[in-house]
Amino acid sequence: MIAQVGFSSNFITTEIQISGSKSESNRLLILKSLYPNLTIKNLSISDDTKVLLAALEKMDGEIDVHHAGTAMRFLTAFFSFKEGVTVVLTGSKRMQERPIKILVNSLREMGANITYLKNEGYPPLRIIGKEPQQNTVNIAANVSSQYISALLLVASSLKNGLTITLQGEITSTPYIKMTLQLLQQIGLDSTFDGNTISLLPVSKIPQKTITVESDWSSASYFYSIISLVKGASVTLKSYKRESLQGDSALSEIYSKLGVVTTINDTENSITLSNNHKAISEKIELDLSNTPDIAQTIAVTCLGLAIPCLLTGLHTLKIKETDRIVALKIELEKLGARVIVTDNSLELFPEPSLNKNVLIDTYNDHRMAMAFAPLSSKVPLQINEPMVVTKSYPNFWKHLQKIGFLVDFKE
Repeated sequence: MIAQVGFSSNFITTEIQISGSKSESNRLLILKSLYPNLTIKNLSISDDTKVLLAALEKMDGEIDVHHAGTAMRFLTAFFSFKEGVTVVLTGSKRMQERPIKILVNSLREMGANITYLKNEGYPPLRIIGKEPQQNTVNIAANVSSQYISALLLVASSLKNGLTITLQGEITSTPYIKMTLQLLQQIGLDSTFDGNTISLLPVSKIPQKTITVESDWSSASYFYSIISLVKGASVTLKSYKRESLQGDSALSEIYSKLGVVTTINDTENSITLSNNHKAISEKIELDLSNTPDIAQTIAVTCLGLAIPCLLTGLHTLKIKETDRIVALKIELEKLGARVIVTDNSLELFPEPSLNKNVLIDTYNDHRMAMAFAPLSSKVPLQINEPMVVTKSYPNFWKHLQKIGFLVDFKE
């Protein structure tokens, strides 16, 4: 399927309700399985969350997480210490190319029984759940914060708790802090001293209800649109001033790209409006704490014809695709010059963009959604557009609601 995407030139100012954060939802679902007294509201409707929920309901046999990397990592830790449970965790072809050895090594250090069924260091995995043999573990901190979060989520449910020593420079710190803050909200206290995190054992929590904040990563595409469309504004609902999500840094980052964020604490909403006077001549950003918004920022800069240098991107190479390479290919189709390393992307845009370019999505939801706002400048075609359901099933419907023209063709 291909989506032909354009813009009506008539931006419709409206309110958009984005579903709950995928990152928060997936963490809370693991916690709910360990502590049934937890009630979750405004759960994400993303494919990734549905996959994780189905896996937690099944609890045996072969479990296919498809493209859901978060589910693969969280479930690996979850099932490792579920005594009497045996599962095979598998996924898509790309999932079987995404490394998991660092997490598996740490779990094995604790006594987990995990076997690689194909290639060493990669899914699929056979996991035979058993009681951990020790309550201390070491893990590299500079590859993926999801490995650390996977351990944190199960730590308090273990009979002796867990002390985690992080080795090396910590990557994506906001996601680790999100996990720790969610643990605290449901009554699981931790200490984070230097590179050591400790959690005491807790077998039961009081009845607790948590409402998931809407997803800031999904909000990034509206930041991009408002930056690109002069005079536009939109209100996004169910957002908080004090967010747990690292991608809430969008408000500060996009202030350099002409977007003003107004927070309404009474309505729990944010209104984005365009102020082109505030646009910088060049953008240089370290995105090591917010790598998921790198694609969106790069495309916005292309649309504004602003050079940018984005660093801290090393985790993008092990996502749904190698996002650094994929970005370079697709940005250059539109006429830009792009220089990449394993950790950075530098964009040199041209004043005019190539039209009706076919953007490939590489089974990566963020490739489709990051490039879509550019259709406010030039018509685009997007290959396999329904990949967006991985995190934001209503994406195309919401774009149409504000004035974009979207036509799906087989």
